[in-house]
Amino acid sequence: MVNIAFFGTPTFAVPTLDRLVTTGANVSVVVTQPDRRRGRGHRVAFSPVKEFALASDIPVLQPNSAKDSNFIAQLADYAPDLGVVVAYGQLLPDSVLNAPRLGTINVHASLLPKYRGAAPIHRAVIAGERETGITVIRLVKRMDAGPMLARAVRPVRPDETSDEIEKDLADVGANLLLSVIGDVSTGRCSEVPQDHSLATVAPRLSREDGSIDWNRPAEDVHNLVRGLHPWPHAFTYLHGERHVILRTFVDIESSFPQHPPGTICVAHGDRLLVSCGSGTTIGIKELQTAGRRPLATRAFLSGRPITIFSTFRAEPESP
Repeated sequence: MVNIAFFGTPTFAVPTLDRLVTTGANVSVVVTQPDRRRGRGHRVAFSPVKEFALASDIPVLQPNSAKDSNFIAQLADYAPDLGVVVAYGQLLPDSVLNAPRLGTINVHASLLPKYRGAAPIHRAVIAGERETGITVIRLVKRMDAGPMLARAVRPVRPDETSDEIEKDLADVGANLLLSVIGDVSTGRCSEVPQDHSLATVAPRLSREDGSIDWNRPAEDVHNLVRGLHPWPHAFTYLHGERHVILRTFVDIESSFPQHPPGTICVAHGDRLLVSCGSGTTIGIKELQTAGRRPLATRAFLSGRPITIFSTFRAEPESP
């Protein structure tokens, strides 16, 4: 039986670890990020992968740096045959990648070589991709650039959000990995080099990524909203207040005279329609004023009458 060292940190990695454990794989050690202070109380919290590992009686290592010599020595004590990485959160040095007898493989949430990096699902949705998927690769020193061992394609529906896709891809990746491990352990696995000329990057998200540019067409704004759900969210300003835009749709039924982008064209009942670039219109279904709870459009408008032709802005207005 292959002895596996599992590297992972967020919720996305848990289904893969779960599948390995429930199918009887020998996961001898889990490596995850150090405990972090999270939430309003800044309490120290375990990563989702650590919580699962402890509940499954699997030893856990949490190096501040994967280059730490003490960590590398500890890992060697478990004598892993194969390293499996799923959203670990650190680049691994050659000394770690090459330590297992069969090398180290990675479950990556994109159709490589597109979207190499920390936020592949979100960046694919923001870009309006119509399909995404999972690619299992052999890890090399260059980020997400190793040869491909297997891939699975999944369509992206026009209104899906990143969290919905991520949850599904976590299960897709878990299933795909099991077949790859079998092939790797028996030497049947074929490795297909990536075409590096087609590579795109998916850098880590920041809060600033959520600023809505109303000059963009409605479809682009809609993709930004669903791509940044559930974090860091798309946002805009109205009368100096910051509003998080949670759910939208591209309005193809209404016809308005051309208004400057960001102009509110309709604000009544369930309808909050905003002009965007290229003469397009977007509808807002759910939003949240800073410091308050999320509201559907009808509830929002009933408690906060908005005059049409008011304008959403990328920055708060000067006093």
